This record gives sequence, structure tokens and C-alpha cells, in this order.
Amino acid sequence: MTDQNSTGAVAGQSAPAAGGTRKVFVKTYGCQMNVYDSERMTDALSKDGYEPTTTLEDADLVLLNTCHIREKAAEKVYSQLGRLRDLKKARAKEGREFMIGVTGCVAQAEGGEILRRAPAVDLVIGPQTYHRLPEALKRAKQGERVVDTDYAIEDKFEHLPAPKKAQTRARGVTAFLTVQEGCDKFCTFCVVPYTRGSEVSRPLAQIVAEAERLVEAGVREITLLGQNVNAWHGEGEDGVERGLGALLTRLSQIDGLARIRYTTSHPRDMDDELIAAHRDLPKLMPYLHLPVQSGSDRILKAMNRRHTAAEYVALIERIRAVQPDLAISGDFIVGFPGETDADFEDTLELVRQVGYAQAFSFKYSVRPGTPGAEMDGQVPEGVKSERLERLQALLFEQQTAFAAGCVGKEIDLLLEKPGRMPGQLVGRSPWLHPVNIDANGSEIGDIVRARITGAGPNSLFAEAIG
Repeated sequence: MTDQNSTGAVAGQSAPAAGGTRKVFVKTYGCQMNVYDSERMTDALSKDGYEPTTTLEDADLVLLNTCHIREKAAEKVYSQLGRLRDLKKARAKEGREFMIGVTGCVAQAEGGEILRRAPAVDLVIGPQTYHRLPEALKRAKQGERVVDTDYAIEDKFEHLPAPKKAQTRARGVTAFLTVQEGCDKFCTFCVVPYTRGSEVSRPLAQIVAEAERLVEAGVREITLLGQNVNAWHGEGEDGVERGLGALLTRLSQIDGLARIRYTTSHPRDMDDELIAAHRDLPKLMPYLHLPVQSGSDRILKAMNRRHTAAEYVALIERIRAVQPDLAISGDFIVGFPGETDADFEDTLELVRQVGYAQAFSFKYSVRPGTPGAEMDGQVPEGVKSERLERLQALLFEQQTAFAAGCVGKEIDLLLEKPGRMPGQLVGRSPWLHPVNIDANGSEIGDIVRARITGAGPNSLFAEAIG
């Protein structure tokens, strides 16, 4: 998944428990899948009377849902735990309960080491076992310090309670839906196969049922999630093993679901059926996040990407041939071990060939336990910084040009939330830009016809038409 900035994410609403309400504060780091996981953990706790809070000081339970993709991720978690330790001591003096849990990928990677280094932590839960969170919390309250980072044999999604309509509605008119987890690609820079496990696909019927519940509660747009979402495969309703293209086709048949997206994809899993879906499904938005990481074949081989730069570019051209409006997003790593100036120039050339609407770019960071960490030719930080600055300048130039090219276009705009200005609402363009528009009597959840009138550094502006 694409790494995002750390955010405090609080999921859902629930009824007070008999005998008093307890509150849970969830801080979410990392990718969209962690946001989804945080929501489902909150759903799991709601039956035990936990309500979400956005105020740390009000919480009886704090969960840090962690990400292990970036460098020093674990140290950031330990730093946060130090602050929570002090709050726990203050609560103890008041005679008030204050439980601390670490979940997610750092929990999976560090396991019992977290309990050793952070005595204030009560429980550690991996991403494959968060359906067991309520039981682990009960054990922790009895004085046991719990670590549960096994890869669950049972299907965690079957053991999670479905959120109530009010909980779903409170989260907005767009929703994430995890359909696939884990990764079998073993890129040499990446920890995901070690923290999320092997590729596993949820059953089609289970996905469709969750999507239908979301739509029934007022969701208009669903983004399908997976570490390699286009590696999803499952038995279709015809009994035949199918891929993501067939799943998208089935979801597009749900009445009331207006828009579908999916992320994050791997170039090796873009099959003909999925490419055809971009041509045939009006509900599938013309936006594709397809990481390449480098434009150098030598570096791609060292990364174990198992595709060449030319194959990646040819794939983009195939998809654009059936969906000319497609906006391409990508991920890039600069300064991978052994990367030369010539290798980096190959990356810049690939960017020029593709033309990105947006992209995420990072300096290579050593991840202990991955093959890249043991490679010779580690690139100096100063060189990595200079290369990243040049790459980001080119990507920003392309991003700005794509946004400017949207001005004058007419789009269907799903209104998602209030804007910063009075009477303003914000939606997302088909290409995922935030779009500001005067409400003019429209409400959140409406889809309005709009004309793009302006482009800023990070958003578009529009006026309603018709």
C-alpha cells in the first residue's frame, strides 16, 4: 500500500455500554488499509461498550495502529508510548483505568519486544488477529500482558461484527473495503511479506455482502484495498476462478453504488480482464495507482520487481488505449543500493514517458530483515536527497500540468464534506483531486454535474452546471 502521513483516525460510533461508557482513541499510521483496520477494530470493541473519541485525554483505551514501511517506524512508536506511559501514571493516581495497545505491522514485527521496551503497554495485536482484540483486552484487564501476532487460521473478517448503519453513516459517503491482504512478490526493499504474510483473497460473496451493507447505509463510493489488490482471485458466482476485473464487474451491479476505485496494484497482476474493466465499467473511476519504483532495469532486477521499465511503459499504453482519460499515480524509491547517476536518469526518463497525475516518492531506507539491507553500494544520504529533490520537481511539474488540463472539463462530482469557506462543499474528481464547489442547495452525498474552473497546487475549483 501507498505510505501516507501519520494521522489520528477514529472510527465509528456506538451505543453506551450498560453500566457506563468507555472510550477508545485510535491513532492510525500508514496506509489506507490501516484506516480500514482501525474502523473494524472499533467495530469489534463497540459490543463491549467502547465508543470512539478524538480526544486522547478522554480515552480509557488507546490503540496505536502502526505501519512498518518507513525507516525508524518502530522508534516513532516507542516515542509515542513514552508519552502515553506518563498519561497512564497520571490516571493511576486518579484511580482511573487506562489501557494501551499496539496493533498493526510494527506490532507484528516487534512482538514481545514491545512489552519488554515499553512496560506500560498492555497488549500487542498483529494485523491478522485484530478480530481477537476484545478477548485480548479482557485478558489484559485481568493482569496478563498479551501478545497475539500469530497468523490466524480462521478468517478474521468472518469473526468481525458488521458495523451498524449509524456507524457507517458517520464515517461518510466514501468507504474503504479490504479485499486482499499480504504479498508474495518479495521486493528486496519491502517488509510487507514479513508483516502481512502471504497473499490471501477474501471470498467474492463476503466482499459483495459488505459492499451492499455499506451502500445500504449511504455509501456512494467504495475503494477496494489490498497490498496487491489486483492479485485478488476467487470463485465467481458461476463457480469459475476469476480475478479483480470480475469482482469489479460484480460490484458495479450494486444499485446505489456510484463509483469504484482500487489500490494498490502491481504491474505483474494487470491482466486482460482487469484492463477491459477500465473500458467497460462506467462506475470504475479513471484513476490507477501503479507503482514502478525505478526506471532502471538494473535496479528493478535488484529490487526483484520482475518487470522491466519498457514492460511497465507498454502496460500503461495498453490501459490508456482503452481508457484515454486515465490518470496514473505511482511510487518511486531513489537511492536504492547500487543506484548510479545513470540509473537515476533512467527513472527521470520513465517519468517523462509516462506523465503522472500524482506520485509518491521516497529515499530508500534500510529495513532490517530485508535483502536490501544487506546489499553493497548503499547510497550516501546527500546523494539520495539531491536525487529526490530533482525527481519531486519533475513529478510536481507533471502534477500541476495534469490539474491545469482539467480546467474546462465537465465532471460528475460526488460531494463528500463541508469546505473551508461558508457554503462550500468538497468532493473528489474522477482523478481523485479534491474539488471545491459552492453548495447551491446540494448536500453531502449528492452527485452534481460540475465544470472545473480553476486549479490550485493541491485541489481544483468548480461550478455547478445544469
